[in-house]
Amino acid sequence: ERGGGAAARRAARTRTGPGDSLTYIRRTLPPYRVLEEEGLALIEANAERVLEEIGIEFRDDAEALALWKEAGADVRGERVHFPPGLCRALLKTAPRQFTQHARNAARSVEIGGDATVFAPVYGPPFVRDLDGSRRYATIEDFRNFVKLAYMAPAIHHSGGTVCEPVDVPVNKRHLDMLHAHMRYSDKPFMGSVTAPERAEDTVAMCRILFGEAFVDANTVVINLINANSPMVFDETMLGAAKVYARANQACIVTPFILAGAMSPVTIAGTLTQILAEVLAGAAFTQLVRPGAPVVFGTFASSISMQSGAPTFGTPEPSLVSCGAAELARRLGLPFRTGGSLTASKVADAQAAYESANTLNATMLAGTNFVLHAAGWLEGGLVSSYEKFVMDVDQLGMQQRLQQGIDLSENGQAMDAIREVGPGSHYLGCAHTQANFQTAFYRSTIADNNSYEQWLSEGEATAERRANALAKRWLEAYEPPPLDPGIEEGLRAFVARRKESMPDAFT
Repeated sequence: ERGGGAAARRAARTRTGPGDSLTYIRRTLPPYRVLEEEGLALIEANAERVLEEIGIEFRDDAEALALWKEAGADVRGERVHFPPGLCRALLKTAPRQFTQHARNAARSVEIGGDATVFAPVYGPPFVRDLDGSRRYATIEDFRNFVKLAYMAPAIHHSGGTVCEPVDVPVNKRHLDMLHAHMRYSDKPFMGSVTAPERAEDTVAMCRILFGEAFVDANTVVINLINANSPMVFDETMLGAAKVYARANQACIVTPFILAGAMSPVTIAGTLTQILAEVLAGAAFTQLVRPGAPVVFGTFASSISMQSGAPTFGTPEPSLVSCGAAELARRLGLPFRTGGSLTASKVADAQAAYESANTLNATMLAGTNFVLHAAGWLEGGLVSSYEKFVMDVDQLGMQQRLQQGIDLSENGQAMDAIREVGPGSHYLGCAHTQANFQTAFYRSTIADNNSYEQWLSEGEATAERRANALAKRWLEAYEPPPLDPGIEEGLRAFVARRKESMPDAFT
């Protein structure tokens, strides 16, 4: 039966598991340039003027201010003014590229150079679940998204706060989230940054998982340190940054920009502010520990000048991402931006267009670490199960695109051209038969069959097909093996830390 054959082929395409995972991307296509030397030098000079004349505030952290004063900065209250070139000089100790180790060594990733790593959505307090409801996220949702990220071939990283589990006390949920990443996946993951003591817990749990000596000598966790734009670092982010830098763990220093509200409305002005904030924040990690890995991060979007609401997939943030990537490469730091971003409330055409525009710009920029690569909905308020697997499909396409053109003997296909000759076709030739299973990317979501077949199979939309695929993945999930002694140690640590403090929901 025609429908049965199609169903079998679709099932074969959608089966996935640990053996199907792809390694991080090694890009063969050159990054897209939006600025020439003159423009880059102008923005760099303007950023130095911002650092020297306006300064950056380091709030409520006397140690940070003392470190800057000792390094030669002009500290006036909580505002730090930087002599020209100071931050760049400090950043000479930061690595251009580093390895983030996973507990499964085959899943370790490179951050920097020509590598690109896809990590899931980060931070939403709501989910759009598999029953079509928008509701607050739970720890069960969190575990589900960790499992989906583990199952997804083109997701290279387990991420961090893939959704905010509001059913667990605020002061304890980081313990459950970290345990989920460590237990339900063997891909690399992100740590907690919502308080310095939670960063300390992250490092302690990593030492249980990897071994104390290994953690002291290697980078095993990467962490998101946001600037409070414009031009402020607060005590929470500074405290977490100090914990991770001292432990030789990686920080992504990221100005969070909604242009027009938190930066100027112009692209050049926004890039100037981003560069100044990253220079100050990234250099601070080197004051704490020279050589600590640090990433030049950017999250840039625009706002509606009528309503003030954030907008995504528009041209200006794409230019900001590409320009910031060029500045990061000149600075010698790995670069993070982008993802599959949308303001849409559901996984509809708006979500598809905006996510594709954002993701394409992210890849053109030559981004090294892509946060929010899958699952983002409603301006980052929602983690969506359907959107997650739809985005993963697009990530697989980007991974294939970044492989470039195969110029091997098989790629040249001269034997096929000779065999077929003029006026025939390639469907039955030996080369096609040998390559047909891997020749073209096959979407796990798209329906390319006839209208009649689509009707006979229930007229399923892309969102319905994604819903079914997410359910199949979760049903098929099997956890990666973990040493029972390590698991016992993690559970004991979590229990002990939870018992040491009362529940707090604010």
